[in-house]
Amino acid sequence: MKTAVIGVGHLGRHHARILAAMDGAELVAVCDTNRDRAHEIAAQYGAAVADDPASLVGAVDAVVVATPTASHLEVAMPLLQAGTAVLIEKPLARTLREADALVAAARAKGVALAVGHTERFNPAVAAARPLLASPRFIECHRLGTFPDRSLDIDVVFDLMIHDLDVVLSFVDSPVAAIDAVGVPVLTPRIDIANVRLRFESGCIVNLTASRISRDRTRKIRVFQPDSYVAVDYAAQELEVWRLLRGPDGPPRIDGGRVEVQRDEPLRRELEDFLAAVRDGRDPEVPGEDGRRALALAQQITDAMLSAV
Repeated sequence: MKTAVIGVGHLGRHHARILAAMDGAELVAVCDTNRDRAHEIAAQYGAAVADDPASLVGAVDAVVVATPTASHLEVAMPLLQAGTAVLIEKPLARTLREADALVAAARAKGVALAVGHTERFNPAVAAARPLLASPRFIECHRLGTFPDRSLDIDVVFDLMIHDLDVVLSFVDSPVAAIDAVGVPVLTPRIDIANVRLRFESGCIVNLTASRISRDRTRKIRVFQPDSYVAVDYAAQELEVWRLLRGPDGPPRIDGGRVEVQRDEPLRRELEDFLAAVRDGRDPEVPGEDGRRALALAQQITDAMLSAV
């Protein structure tokens, strides 16, 4: 399958690396507004340099768009309209209107539109999912050091949206209430945020995201009747604790670390994307899911602004 990557910066270069080595895929071209960067990555992985995204129409089967969020619609729309499958890095688009346009274009052409919510492909998350029956309280912490990228969007769209997508995949219920606070510290945009979500099911979710922390933390903890499930995204570790009730004697707590087969989530994401293209099915994280996470992120930022 002929593939290309548009935008080979911090994340796009990893897409190029994986596609170049993947069985059943050929990295045909890369494209970037930084021509020197494009030539460097192309030479490293044996690909050509595309002059512009439009030149890829008809030349490849699938494209990864890893450009800044503001350009997602402009870059991806002509490809989708030409019937080319596209994986767009999160967030799907700058606005819900743009997201709707991308989803509609993919559906109209019957082509795959995937969104790069990579944590869905984290082996620890995948192992945790079958253990979740009725989440009642979820706590998420995603803390990172100050970046030199993604400063065109605030921390909710940059970091928290990963956890929003995972939570929405865990809790099958509409959001009933949002309580949120965000603070711009080192940039004019929100750099640290805390959000409390209440779902109609009664589940409460507390999320904290920061890009100004000294340490890196990426964890999610899920509490439900008689059990507790904890995932360390970065370490790909899973812990499960359960309350065991026997016919005799008091109940006891049992559990500990569950073995997880570590793997690179980005590679798993790309494998699923290309399999969806080959099989004519929806990817694991289709455009509709990316739109859903974007909508919740927008509701959260609106709640922050209304509280000021």
